[in-house]
Amino acid sequence: MKPIYFSVAIAILMSGCGPQKPQTEETSNEEASKPQVVERLDPAIDKLIDKDAKLEILGEGYTWAEGPVWVPSQQMVLFTDVPNNVAYKWKEGEGVSVFLKPSGYTAEAGKEEREPGANGLILDDQGRLLLCQHGDRRVARMDAPLDAPASKFVTLVDRFEGKRLNSPNDLILSSWGDIYFTDPPYGLTGLDASPIKEIPFNGVYRLKKSGEIELVTDKMSKPNGIALSPDEKTLYVANSDPERSIWMAFPVNEDGSVGEGKVFFDATELTKVTPGNPDGMKVDSKGNIFATGPGGVVVLSPSGKHLGTIITGAPTANIAFGGDDKVVFITSESRLLRMKLRD
Repeated sequence: MKPIYFSVAIAILMSGCGPQKPQTEETSNEEASKPQVVERLDPAIDKLIDKDAKLEILGEGYTWAEGPVWVPSQQMVLFTDVPNNVAYKWKEGEGVSVFLKPSGYTAEAGKEEREPGANGLILDDQGRLLLCQHGDRRVARMDAPLDAPASKFVTLVDRFEGKRLNSPNDLILSSWGDIYFTDPPYGLTGLDASPIKEIPFNGVYRLKKSGEIELVTDKMSKPNGIALSPDEKTLYVANSDPERSIWMAFPVNEDGSVGEGKVFFDATELTKVTPGNPDGMKVDSKGNIFATGPGGVVVLSPSGKHLGTIITGAPTANIAFGGDDKVVFITSESRLLRMKLRD
């Protein structure tokens, strides 16, 4: 989801860094030599990110980069440019190229689609690409192999109780085959006031392996990023509402159903001084949460302690781990970024 507000502070940080043509590997090496900034609030952050770690620009020039996923079999990152209805791939030595177009809206663009492209991306247990598609208002699977992509899709879910979903945003797959996903209104022109919005709330859902859809919660105003803890006993959901910028934690029962949630971390006051709302997130193998939000990527311990923040200098959408959690890829407004983590 693209943040609805922007700040003078970030605008100053980004002066001279507006959208450009997609960057080449050679020019990105110049950026790689620049020191990056990590706000270190707890010594535990040093065990995750080296003090001399750098933030590299792998590509730029996108309107709103989102939904990165690491594909081990192809050694590539896939990510989306939601407003432009395109998915890209990045590979070492090759740079960025178009992977899929259209990615999220398979008809001609209409007036009602605010952000028509795909947003969150994941791989299923067979290595197939699953997409949250804003324009088509569904969770879908690409009906083509990753080495021969095509804009052919199989609908996994597009309705709840007979009503069309808003614009599915992010998703996570459990080891037992259930998909948990968020459905805010960010793909709709007018957002909650859109005349084509059929569901009165913005929900978090569980799509069972059987195909049955189940509501997890309708109590979050702007549900966005979503992730599971390593033991799959906790479901984390970001709420990207500037009035209540929080991450929720929901207990996951043995049958995959989800219990009553509680606030895991409240960033509402932090967003007043450091711009950026909670958006996408991933959880590393040790249970640390890397969540985009105020300032860039907020790093939280499994107990909810704020360890530090990777400062990106721009509104930041989502992240993906690569190489067994040794690398983090970050989509930050017009850019795809990379940072190496500690072994």
